Amino acid sequence: MPRGRVLFAASEVYPFAKTGGLADVGHSLPRALSGTFDVTVVLPLYRSIDRTAFGITDSAEAFDVTLGGEAYRVSLYECTYDGCRYLFVYAPVLCEREYLYGPPGEGYEDNALRFGLFSHALVHLARRLRSDVVHLNDWQTALAALLIAEDETVTAGTVYTIHNLAYQGIFKKQNRALLGIGRRHFTLEGVEYYDKVNLMKAGIGYADAVTTVSPTYAEEILTSRFGCGLEGYLHKHRAALHGIVNGIDTEHFSPSTDKALAQTYASPEGKGANKKHFLKTAGLSGEEKPLFVFIGRFTWQKGLDLLIEALPKMAERECNIAVLGEGELPYHDRLEAIEKAHGNVWLFFGYDEALAHRMYAAADFLLMPSLFEPCGLNQLIAAHYGAVPIVHRVGGLADTVHPYDECGSAETTGCGIGFDAATCKALTTAFEEALALFGDPEQYGRIAAHNMQADVSWEKSADTYAALYRKISKRALE
Repeated sequence: MPRGRVLFAASEVYPFAKTGGLADVGHSLPRALSGTFDVTVVLPLYRSIDRTAFGITDSAEAFDVTLGGEAYRVSLYECTYDGCRYLFVYAPVLCEREYLYGPPGEGYEDNALRFGLFSHALVHLARRLRSDVVHLNDWQTALAALLIAEDETVTAGTVYTIHNLAYQGIFKKQNRALLGIGRRHFTLEGVEYYDKVNLMKAGIGYADAVTTVSPTYAEEILTSRFGCGLEGYLHKHRAALHGIVNGIDTEHFSPSTDKALAQTYASPEGKGANKKHFLKTAGLSGEEKPLFVFIGRFTWQKGLDLLIEALPKMAERECNIAVLGEGELPYHDRLEAIEKAHGNVWLFFGYDEALAHRMYAAADFLLMPSLFEPCGLNQLIAAHYGAVPIVHRVGGLADTVHPYDECGSAETTGCGIGFDAATCKALTTAFEEALALFGDPEQYGRIAAHNMQADVSWEKSADTYAALYRKISKRALE
């Protein structure tokens, strides 16, 4: 049978451009699939991407995309990185911006045009590459599912993955004609949403298969609590919906080879040098104290209000707490006030990949009080680096962090401490449980060792995606 051709499209892919977990998936899932399929990854060539560092060259191919009666010239660039082929879509209106989507907390007013242009370019590429499967991710590429369904010259099956239902790509209805959405698709059955255009609905309604990033989240988004207004539409398309848990690239996130660390290690005993180094760098004291870390975006979704409410109480105990992240400035200001009031709290505002790796290696516990979490990667990384996650038991956190009294069971992946209610009391109770666990070195060490050996890779999930690709493809694939 022929080797299948997969076009994997995302608005951000690590290490070229990253604001969140989508970029990590955009890097690691295609790599995991590349042994089975011919995978080409496509993303915009943003101004911030260093073309020289990655060996990105002009492919000498360009084409026009006409939107709203205006022709936009699209140029293609390419490179090979980490064993995968990358194509970059360049058009000034899409790429020449300071931020990927807009300043923190807001989006550019013409994002419909920008990512509509990207989606139209993807259809061109699917046709030219004779793709068997086009894998689309989040609202920025969702329109391509509708366009491909309407284009008889493109024979690819389409998979659409929802990484976070809260961000749907909703724009004024005046954008319908601009994006090339026919009147018959601007309905409740199509992309209309309260008299606006909802691009995520294009992905859900027109793709051959819809996935989201954990089995529990796939069930949650069918409810009013987590459905973000689309629970009814998702119910209608439930037969196409699959929950496939994310993994991590265990070569990139490997404590035994990670060059960012003060000392590499292959067992929990090796974490000590990293903890000592980090505490010294952060100006924190007490290697014998448990180190709790939070790494993530400063947004309401990540449970920042919950964390900020609980932190002063937590800081009164014998422990150290380190926080790394970027996002909404009001959260930074509140965290900074707590840091100033407590000598055992350390804050770094900004995105620093290497620092995040060092914090995982130093941490005894990871704090992850997300109000909702489609999958989450931090808990997988923390476990792989021998830390114990403390999580709000929702979405992918419920699927990937099992109670530590199940530690050692063949059915479990990582183990940690979970809490069910999104309250300060529930979080601080879980924190107290962590302190008690840390006070039992034998049990804590057993859990940390288990977490380092747990399978958090893409292997099983990539096999599931491969089976789905074969199912929706219009020709037989290997």
